[in-house]
Amino acid sequence: MSTTTTAKTTTTVTASATLRELGGLDDRPARLGESVLIMIDFQNTYRTGVMALEGAEEAVAAGARLLERARAAGTPVVHIVHDGGEGSPYDLAEHVGALSDEVAPADGEPVVVKQFPNAFHATELEKTLEGLGFGAGSGKDLVLAGFMTHMCITFTAQQAFNLGYRPTVVAEATATRALTAPDGTVLPAAALQAAALTTITDMFGVVVPTAEALGA
Repeated sequence: MSTTTTAKTTTTVTASATLRELGGLDDRPARLGESVLIMIDFQNTYRTGVMALEGAEEAVAAGARLLERARAAGTPVVHIVHDGGEGSPYDLAEHVGALSDEVAPADGEPVVVKQFPNAFHATELEKTLEGLGFGAGSGKDLVLAGFMTHMCITFTAQQAFNLGYRPTVVAEATATRALTAPDGTVLPAAALQAAALTTITDMFGVVVPTAEALGA
């Protein structure tokens, strides 16, 4: 009787340099008091029903804390809502599509309506920011939070970068959901969340874990 021993090979994965590092881009988090806070799609859509997200309740609570800090710092706040039309999970005329009470706009805080993942596309967002003294190409900081991480957060961060802003995403105030990958396997929400945030940090902006990690 003979015994065969197979040695296990351990592979060490080394992360590549980010495109931001290679391009010499600034990785300092935004200073909340010198930014505009953009609250993206904090709608009841994502808290229940077909579009419920993993970690949505925790993200709404984190968004409420971030919003409170921003208001205390005198930071301008812009709210984004997605309009999917009558009868959809994004029906703005119904409770399901309304902004959650915990992060509802205060008097004077603008609300921008969108119909695409990129909150700048075919909306008043760029004009609204310009009116706040944050015009495109200014290099100024935008703080992003909301839903969904792999969709509207990522594509809004991308366009903000393209327009010359410095976006910073607050990770704890974002969330997403499990999806089926092209090969038929199910990609867990946590994996998609990590992938989306990693995509942002590779090029488009800075990601901080919590609101407290932002500059004052």
